[in-house]
Amino acid sequence: MHAVGICGSDVHYWIDGRIGDMFVVKEPMILGHESSGIVSAVGEGVTKLSVGDRVAIEPGVPCRICEFCKTGRYNLCADVVFCATPPGNGSLRRYYCHAADFCYKLPDHVSLEEGALLEPLSVGTHACRRAGVTLGSCVLVCGAGPIGLMSMLAARALGASKIAIIDIAQNRLDMAKQLGVDYPLLVNTKDSLEMAKKVHTAMGCEPNITIECSGAEQSVQTGVYATKPGGVLTVIGHGPKMVSVPIVEATARELDIRGCFRYANDYQLALEMIATGKVDAKPLITHHFPLEKTLDAFETSRTGAGGAIKVMIHCDQ
Repeated sequence: MHAVGICGSDVHYWIDGRIGDMFVVKEPMILGHESSGIVSAVGEGVTKLSVGDRVAIEPGVPCRICEFCKTGRYNLCADVVFCATPPGNGSLRRYYCHAADFCYKLPDHVSLEEGALLEPLSVGTHACRRAGVTLGSCVLVCGAGPIGLMSMLAARALGASKIAIIDIAQNRLDMAKQLGVDYPLLVNTKDSLEMAKKVHTAMGCEPNITIECSGAEQSVQTGVYATKPGGVLTVIGHGPKMVSVPIVEATARELDIRGCFRYANDYQLALEMIATGKVDAKPLITHHFPLEKTLDAFETSRTGAGGAIKVMIHCDQ
């Protein structure tokens, strides 16, 4: 193992021992699923990877034979084994064994740190594809954490012409501005309808696509109010189990509300985005720690100390 990024889900498992009622930690578990490494050995029958190859690791390995797997939606496979999701252990360690067909060889000019970033970028890419982002799309991203920033970068790479992003933290909006967002907007009201109107004023239009990345109830509501009639609201963020949504508003304006869970067939596209320079995700990495200082790394990620956005742990040092 080389680089492992800390995800919000890792922090939730560490602090709360669960994410909702679906994923509950019942016994000690190794964290980490945003990762890259160098092949140190290959099993029998592996022909497309060799010792010494630098690879990004797609952390969820499905059964490959169920209906969802066969129709290309393997992220919905009931038997998927996903790194650092109970009861499966993660990749935050010196050595880790993974299915070869879910390892992606990195070009020489793509760093191992960028390889680890393919995981959150794949989440953003999947959200954009679920939402139908294409050339000329007008996109609102709710939440400027790592997933929101990756969604913004993916939307731009897929052809979005106008992108706004909203958040309660100014430092994250500053990062979004550095990465090229058109309209970074601070959430300074608890009125979701008022916030939606601020988005419309800033963009000069109603976004036809909204990607909600925070899971916060108010943010989901803002997404409903902000999205253009006939548009799409895709929800990535996992917040409270029950969320109040202005469903009559959504129904009357024929909004499509789409769920988004992990990714499927997105890793290769995310790699192409990085490899071709369509996406530069390196600025998101704000902090680096060796494996021995993992606890410090998690505290930094949890608190956001020092403007932390993506904290990277180096297992090879």
